[in-house]
Amino acid sequence: MATLSSSPSPSILSSSTANPKTPYLKPPLLFFPKPLTTALTTALATTTLLLTSPPSSIASDAYNVYYGTAASAANYGGYGGNSDKKASAEYVYDVPDGWKERLVSKVEKGTNGTDSEFYNPKKRQEKEYLTFLAGFRQLAPKDVILNNLALSDVELQDLIAGADSLVSEEKKDENGQLYYVYEIDGIGKHSLIAVTCAKNKLYAHFVNAPAPEWKRDEDTLRHIHESFKTVGSSAQHLEEFSIHGHTPEFSLSKLLST
Repeated sequence: MATLSSSPSPSILSSSTANPKTPYLKPPLLFFPKPLTTALTTALATTTLLLTSPPSSIASDAYNVYYGTAASAANYGGYGGNSDKKASAEYVYDVPDGWKERLVSKVEKGTNGTDSEFYNPKKRQEKEYLTFLAGFRQLAPKDVILNNLALSDVELQDLIAGADSLVSEEKKDENGQLYYVYEIDGIGKHSLIAVTCAKNKLYAHFVNAPAPEWKRDEDTLRHIHESFKTVGSSAQHLEEFSIHGHTPEFSLSKLLST
């Protein structure tokens, strides 16, 4: 019987003097890092997304001028288009376009002297309002005035009690009228207050906002704070105000820059 046997195949790794062969080695894959400019662009884009603030809750930079009479009658409405209210106005301040007026009751007016109030309908705690008290010919010291205002304002009491910082200063306008300006940074809330005396009355204008809205809308909130001003009853004073703004010399912004 014949036996079949197989001889081993020659290995590709063996050498032969007659016909030498070199094995084929596949080149390794090379990985190149991203160009520096691409990496920086990606990083900057990511940073921009992280640092971009939420959009402002105030729709635009347009304002309406509110004319306040600080009278005992229950008549609180109206912008500059109301000629009677404009002629009898004792104070003015700007209201951002889109804000709503909250009608003040006779009881509230009689207890804490609130004369007018406007708020942001997207965040009702973001608001401005004015209180007045009769029988004041001049301002008492700054700390006395603020404490007296807090007596009839529970929110102001709480804000002062838990304030992280409270800054106050005195300013005078071109006519020598004295203003007290307060800025209170409290727990989750920010407040700007301007106080002055005119016509035997004390006027206090408040601008309040929760901390998130303060961060978003600070420029607008400072604008309406600085727009407050008492005015005379004559037409020549009121002609200097328009439905979209106010004359700089009648603004606290000029007082704060001096």
